[in-house]
Amino acid sequence: MKDNDVSNEIESLIEQKELKQNGYSVFYYATGDKEKELIVFLHPAFADHRCFDKQIDYFAKEFRVVTIDMLGHGLSTVEKAKDKIDHTIHHIDTILKNEGYSKAHLVGVSMGTLIAQYYALHYPDKVQSMTILGGYDINANNKEISRAQRTENIKWIFKALFSMNSFRRYVSSVSVSRPSEQARFYEMASLFTRKSFVCMSGLGNILKQRDNITVNYPLLILSGNKDLELARRMSKKWHDSEPTSKFQMIENAGHCANMDDPNTFNRIVMNFIKQDK
Repeated sequence: MKDNDVSNEIESLIEQKELKQNGYSVFYYATGDKEKELIVFLHPAFADHRCFDKQIDYFAKEFRVVTIDMLGHGLSTVEKAKDKIDHTIHHIDTILKNEGYSKAHLVGVSMGTLIAQYYALHYPDKVQSMTILGGYDINANNKEISRAQRTENIKWIFKALFSMNSFRRYVSSVSVSRPSEQARFYEMASLFTRKSFVCMSGLGNILKQRDNITVNYPLLILSGNKDLELARRMSKKWHDSEPTSKFQMIENAGHCANMDDPNTFNRIVMNFIKQDK
């Protein structure tokens, strides 16, 4: 087994829970001691809670761990939902209440980083710390990212119109660098359907330039060195503009570095949370 290999088999006892909403349900998964601090992991677009399988056992030893299938992903199918993906922040808040917590450490990957920041905008006193992997500041001027994302969206739509499997293979190839992890990502993306695209429009409510936003929680910004140049650059730019933040590059890992190199990712995040407690 290589140094960055972690078994996909989870030893921790996981409870699957359901949040019944108006016309749909959101599923989340909880494990670990209820008396310990809470960590909420937020997955990237097209994946689901299984993105964090290689984090569960490691963090459940010292924390209560929650992972979520966001609307349109995993088991949280769209059904008759009128809500969009931005409504996830209210799902998170309900989960905190259901689990008996007033605050949580948030760990987001890609789209999950946008949701984490948006949650902090609405519930700033409930964020104990925030870890960002493959993300950028939702409150900044992101015209360059928006242009690149529009181009990428056209590519996604074109592929999805002709073949959802072609679309799933493509997003898997750009999300992780290791072939074994690309296969795992593809398996998760198999539950993302054409109908799921509808709820993604809610991201437009999240990405808006806002002035005088204060970060009142410890912030760690991570990037995989095999991620796209723009993604790496924007992560570093955000760190440079936020003097209290910490930044680290994860070597030999792509966009979802928590999957490509879980050992390094887990160690960095655990040290960050412990040092800032």
